[in-house]
Amino acid sequence: MAVSTPWSSDEGIDEPQRWLGSSSLLDLEDPKLRLRVRSLVQLCKNDREKALAVYGYVKRLPLARRVKVRPATAREVYDAGRGDAPDKATLLVAMLRIARLPARIRVVLLSGEILRGIAPGARVAYRPVVEIWLQDRWIRTDTYIFDAACMAAARQRLKDRGWEWGYGIHVNGRMLWDGFEDAFLGGVPTECDLMVTGDLGVFNDVGHLHASGAFRRGIPLLESLRWLLITPLADWALRNLRKEVVRPIPHTSRFN
Repeated sequence: MAVSTPWSSDEGIDEPQRWLGSSSLLDLEDPKLRLRVRSLVQLCKNDREKALAVYGYVKRLPLARRVKVRPATAREVYDAGRGDAPDKATLLVAMLRIARLPARIRVVLLSGEILRGIAPGARVAYRPVVEIWLQDRWIRTDTYIFDAACMAAARQRLKDRGWEWGYGIHVNGRMLWDGFEDAFLGGVPTECDLMVTGDLGVFNDVGHLHASGAFRRGIPLLESLRWLLITPLADWALRNLRKEVVRPIPHTSRFN
């Protein structure tokens, strides 16, 4: 059974306007980010369409791991054109806020077992679930993390190996978010996911998370160092996943 260990510093602050501000990582006044958001949402008719347009852009960015000495800013992720889960969360929240949609990240702890096939030896990891204020409530998704090619290949690997979870997902995990309901890579809400071992609370960005006592308690220093060491291996595994192509069913000619 998943164990919830919520951090209460920002937990009670659910007023949407609280989650529209800028930060050192979100770069809400960056002209390049603002121009991109404007181009994405200019034909959208409502907030849901705006959220889906921004979500789709970030989701399409390839999932990639890289060694970092500090969290990347939204502009740095945008310029790189790829990123890991924290990178993509930073960019998604920034772009949603530029579109005047309240957004934040809820960070959950995961058992390292969810990452088998990508990060051998990992004991614990964290995942930023993005929460977006739509239809007068917070709607959650982490499906923006995996680009479509990587997600499809990961799901196929799980089926081929007979695994229920691994490569960062559940075999029945959701691939897309529809803007109406929650959608999770784990296939079920985080509070019901057996791979989720804790809830660190809600944050503006990854920098806000790293500065919190909840992060230091949830991710021991030794585990952070372990992640630095296995980052190149994890990125290699992700690149290999993305290169996989589902083989077509052989066509048998009627003349054979």
